[in-house]
Amino acid sequence: MKKVVWLFVFGIVLVSQAQERPKLVVGIVIDQMKMEYLYRFQNDFSENGFKRLMNNGYVFQNMHYNYMPTYTAPGHASIYTGATPSMHGIVSNEWFSRSAGKEVYCTDDASVQTLGDGKKDEGEMSPKNLQTTTITDELRLSTNFKGKVIGISIKDRGAILPAGHFANWAFWYSKTGSFISSTFYGAALPNWVTEFNSQKSYMKYINQGWDLLKPVATYNESLPDDNPYEGKLYKVEKPVFPYDLKTMYEKNDAGVLRVTPFGNDYVNDFAKLAIENEQLGKDNDTDFLAMSFSSTDYVGHVLGPRSIELQDTYLRLDITIADFLNYLDKTVGKDNYLVFLTADHAGAENAKYLKDNKYEVTNIEPKEIRASLKRFSTDTFGEDLILNYSNFNLYFNKEIIKTKGLELAKVKQAFKDFLMTQNHVKRVYTEEEILNTSGNDFYLNFIAKGYDPTQNGDLVILDKPGFIEYGATGTSHGTTYSYDTHVPCIFYGWNITKGETHERKEITEIAPTLAQKLKITFPNGTECKVLLEVLNKK
Repeated sequence: MKKVVWLFVFGIVLVSQAQERPKLVVGIVIDQMKMEYLYRFQNDFSENGFKRLMNNGYVFQNMHYNYMPTYTAPGHASIYTGATPSMHGIVSNEWFSRSAGKEVYCTDDASVQTLGDGKKDEGEMSPKNLQTTTITDELRLSTNFKGKVIGISIKDRGAILPAGHFANWAFWYSKTGSFISSTFYGAALPNWVTEFNSQKSYMKYINQGWDLLKPVATYNESLPDDNPYEGKLYKVEKPVFPYDLKTMYEKNDAGVLRVTPFGNDYVNDFAKLAIENEQLGKDNDTDFLAMSFSSTDYVGHVLGPRSIELQDTYLRLDITIADFLNYLDKTVGKDNYLVFLTADHAGAENAKYLKDNKYEVTNIEPKEIRASLKRFSTDTFGEDLILNYSNFNLYFNKEIIKTKGLELAKVKQAFKDFLMTQNHVKRVYTEEEILNTSGNDFYLNFIAKGYDPTQNGDLVILDKPGFIEYGATGTSHGTTYSYDTHVPCIFYGWNITKGETHERKEITEIAPTLAQKLKITFPNGTECKVLLEVLNKK
């Protein structure tokens, strides 16, 4: 009898130990998602997708990015490192390198090769430019590399940066229709990936085309199907439903899937296969799946936040998330997984739409800004002193400035004075002002947290609210303003108590919160500020 009792007690202890961590953590990042979409489209969502997370998870209604520029690569890096670009070094998607004399891409790595059926440059990628560890790195270290980490996204940067330095794999979508990787992760793709790619199942989405999921009357939260604020997907004649994806594919390549909701479905298909074949969540060594849904960003950029196409994309993504959660219930178990959902940035309203409704803002073509800076330089100094203008950063050619006997400080001031005369400019900050900020300027703090003196420019421009450095149709993002910084954040599942808060929170609090939740080391660049609301046990 005593033996039976001891076995029973021992079993309880084992179960208790197993539940000190979830079996699987899933990070879901939705590219260019405004928190407002959860409100605007709520009546049209199912009960089992976004609503399931919101009704049964913990919702941070006022989550923000705390730096500029609010772009995809810095966003994914900041979520997973708990740090800002000034620390983790991913200062944009691509940025001007003084040493190379050209722009470099955030995950470029010429020392590795493409794995799979992708073009050469599509797979020469790794996390080598990421200067700090991620929560996924720390999980690998804490489990003595027994816990698996896999990153999956349509975009390379959406898979690579969250997966971190020690990931088992990161997979991203190629224009060939295949998921590819690089030799940074292994010598050859796993057999299950090769098998998935050989099926070319992306064609089922291409062949079915893209029509509205629901009756057109459902989309009364959006503008009419054909409106002047939309761009055209792959130069179609009109931006209207239905879209003939097969013809678009035949004229281009499998990359067309990216700019449809079905890019998200394809990521979901692949993620479920990864869980099955890599046996994620099947033992007591916690695994981590980092998923990023990118198609929302492509659709938003081209067609804008008020398009029926964007609304349809979110209604379909809601169903995709519901399907994925149901899959986790069946394969990992409802009490065994922890999910967090957020976004890498939000997005602006189309400036022309705002102007047509009597708000005096406009879009500014980046090439026009570069041209005006060049004219000012040649008119004032007799020569073009600019190396590059991108990502709101202005870089000077210091060699020419030195050769001409000019004082760099006076050159900076002259350009600063000129830029302040431009209608779209709110502030201009020099490198010295950024590095010596007192903390009293709210927006300068954003810029300082996004600024790395070894990689950023000599001047950084802050546009006025509502202005956008982009084309006349669609939308973009990148600024310090709430329309670019305010994103959803929901924790759901293992040891998460249902609730919500409207207190302002920062995106860099997610990773250290996960570290505390999992009882592992903080990522090494984070300030360690945490979300106490989800650290309370049920």
